[in-house]
Amino acid sequence: MTGFSRRSVLKMAGGAAAGSTLAGGTATAASAALTPDQISGETNPMTLWYRRPAEEWLEALAVGNGRVGAMVFGGVQSERLQLNEDSIWAGGPHDYADPEAHTVLEEIRSLINEEKWLEAQNLADERFMGEPTEQMQYQPVGNLELTFPTITGEASDYLRTLDLREAVTSVEYTVDGVRYRREVLCSHPDQVLVVQLSADQPGSIDVDASYTSPQETILRQFDEHTLALNGISGEAEGLEGQVRFTALLRAAAEGGTIETTNDVLSVRGADEVTLLVSIGTSYRSWQDVSGDPVARAEQPLRRTARLGYQNLRRRHVADYQKLFDRTTIDLGTSAAVEQETDERIKHFANGEDPQLAALYYQFGRYLLISSSRSPGQLANLQGIWSYKMLPEWQSKFTLNINCEMNYWPAGPANLAECWDPLFAMIAELAESGARTARAMYDAPGWVAHHNTDGWRGSAPTDFAFYGVWPMGGAWLSLLFWEHYSYTGDRERLRENFPVLRGAVEFFLATLQTDAATGYLVTNPSHSPEVQHHDFDGDGVSICAGPTMDCQILRDLFTAFDKASRELGRDRETAVAALAARDKLPPN
Repeated sequence: MTGFSRRSVLKMAGGAAAGSTLAGGTATAASAALTPDQISGETNPMTLWYRRPAEEWLEALAVGNGRVGAMVFGGVQSERLQLNEDSIWAGGPHDYADPEAHTVLEEIRSLINEEKWLEAQNLADERFMGEPTEQMQYQPVGNLELTFPTITGEASDYLRTLDLREAVTSVEYTVDGVRYRREVLCSHPDQVLVVQLSADQPGSIDVDASYTSPQETILRQFDEHTLALNGISGEAEGLEGQVRFTALLRAAAEGGTIETTNDVLSVRGADEVTLLVSIGTSYRSWQDVSGDPVARAEQPLRRTARLGYQNLRRRHVADYQKLFDRTTIDLGTSAAVEQETDERIKHFANGEDPQLAALYYQFGRYLLISSSRSPGQLANLQGIWSYKMLPEWQSKFTLNINCEMNYWPAGPANLAECWDPLFAMIAELAESGARTARAMYDAPGWVAHHNTDGWRGSAPTDFAFYGVWPMGGAWLSLLFWEHYSYTGDRERLRENFPVLRGAVEFFLATLQTDAATGYLVTNPSHSPEVQHHDFDGDGVSICAGPTMDCQILRDLFTAFDKASRELGRDRETAVAALAARDKLPPN
């Protein structure tokens, strides 16, 4: 059993020392910037770097503190930081379960048993889906737009980096003989996004800062050094947006002047400028949107008012490295580390770049740390980085593999704390899922299907072809035992045990006996997104006892038995679970 607080080191022969550090430290002055030579001088550099700004969203660099995220583009005459906060969802609190759905459940089961799959799936589409059938989408705050009115010439010696060892992204370049530098970080301990502007000549920083947003928003002056963006999330599927949000932008400068109007914050003639962004919302829980977004946004600014950039940066790096530094990996090196990151990716298929695999592994750890910390929501389909009002797949929490995939690294990559927001969601989903179990299956325990959202929808969604799959909550519940396997944290296992038991109770009550074989099977269900028949263009997935369900249930019943033994609790249910496990069909 590996304790999650221990430092893991993976190293292969021929590589550099895994614990080597990158040049640059905590310096912020332009003259102390990290150079490409310093990056390539490392044999195992944990840095992404580029010679041009991002031209599109996918090329921008992600920063986040678990709750607030930004995509940093790194422009010269202007800069854009696309902003997200993890609780901004379309719509509002809503119970998706159809209270009449259970009245057709036995008919659907009978049609499946008679191999009338299309009729069963059509009936499920008509009368066994959530209301509305589409869940809500994750939505952005908007953009922090920075323009630099006195930077008009051509830039030279441009460099854009993301240092994975410190979770700091930087941009630097020279224009008209002045070397400019920006650093951006998103602090977890202080809950602010920080932008630091500096130059190697005094009085060179002029910047106009404002917000744009695809949401319904209003800009206004908050105080003489602070600009406010107030908005509300969007409507979807006939449900009015109810998450109110406030983004506060505050400036502090060394030298120069600061002026704020109702639509722009301007700094002129400064030596250095620190911009702080704090975002608050009215989302208190999946059932409550009555919070005060202004007060929530203002609180971090009050706490950090006297810290200054160096202290903010130091606190951020120390907090981040408690997680990131637990695991280092060195797979050896090659001359490829001297190339820009995008060029290395293009050529990776040719081989001879083992260090890019190590960098990729650590980038995955970086993203999980940046998108899944408490306080905050779990990582959705795109972490906490999405610029669209209607993103792909609504950027929800897709439970038929995507959510689980996001968290596969948590145990093996020594990031057990990153499970915490997910476990909090599972507990909430169990509350919603208990309603769905009663309304749609007339069953105890709790159930969740293939998707959920900020409102913890647990009923089948989208179409029956995709949505009538009752295993989402069961698959998630396996993580409670996985957490214990990695951490040995008996108290957390005890805390999560009732939720695990609820998932087991649902299936003990709803598994059906297959008449032909005597095996216990799920019905209705399907193998996620897999068609087994086509009827004149109508694909059918609905069935009884798909292999994936049986695999998950074997693991669920086994994990419950182990947890029950470990805690000395509820042996009666554990015995019933083992008996049901032995009656599941073989693969």
